[in-house]
Amino acid sequence: MVEFYPGFKIAVDKDNMTFIYGEDVFGPEVEKRYLDDISKSLKDFYTEGPKIPYAIAMDIGKEKDKADLNKRFLLYGAVIYAKGRLGAEPVRSQGHIHAISPSCGTSTPEVYEIWEGEAIIYMQETAQTDPGKCFAVYAKAGEVVIVPPSWAHCTVNANPDKNMVFGAWCVRDFGFEYADIRAHGGLAYFPILGEKYNISWIKNDAYDTSRLVEKNVREYPEFNLQKGVPIYTQYEQKNELFTFVTQPATAQNIWSNYEP
Repeated sequence: MVEFYPGFKIAVDKDNMTFIYGEDVFGPEVEKRYLDDISKSLKDFYTEGPKIPYAIAMDIGKEKDKADLNKRFLLYGAVIYAKGRLGAEPVRSQGHIHAISPSCGTSTPEVYEIWEGEAIIYMQETAQTDPGKCFAVYAKAGEVVIVPPSWAHCTVNANPDKNMVFGAWCVRDFGFEYADIRAHGGLAYFPILGEKYNISWIKNDAYDTSRLVEKNVREYPEFNLQKGVPIYTQYEQKNELFTFVTQPATAQNIWSNYEP
């Protein structure tokens, strides 16, 4: 089992980069992301590292909840990250923006919950040449980070000695936009591993200068989330709690001045 119990039975096969679903839990085969898929968003396009930096399983849950999750257009996913490094950088995703979902007519947020290891959720307001506000949020097992609609973001494994695993709520008809990020050769800042795995951030010169704020996770009372309670369990307790994920306009007053 993982360090933080996510509210349903699931195990991680780290050797094969996949998940093992427990009794009464449904889930798909993982989709594996290869180094060649993400290399153009790294500081060094031609770096070496794990062949499979991460693997994704979208649409996980308890059998009893399947009909309700479909009705609400709510989707739970899980991701496992490899150990190691991508040249000077930690293992990370290439970065994307959530595309406009036909079900709600807008980009949608994502609610991350770290299950194992240490993560950094990096996000910036746009992937235009002026990236706007930029944040690097450091999270450990059991902690939650919310990325707002339309923001460009990526996920980083902050400890090269361990796999990192997380779960997340997102909209069922999710889609990703990569064009602006790829046009700038990645996001506005690259994470660089130093001695003792300290991470520094190097600006991507394709963007205008924008201040990067590094911070730890916070609580989210504006979304009525409970600290330390698995986000899946919180859904079970109150099925409509994550309506702000599938219908972001219901929280527009929050998104307009949002800081993670």
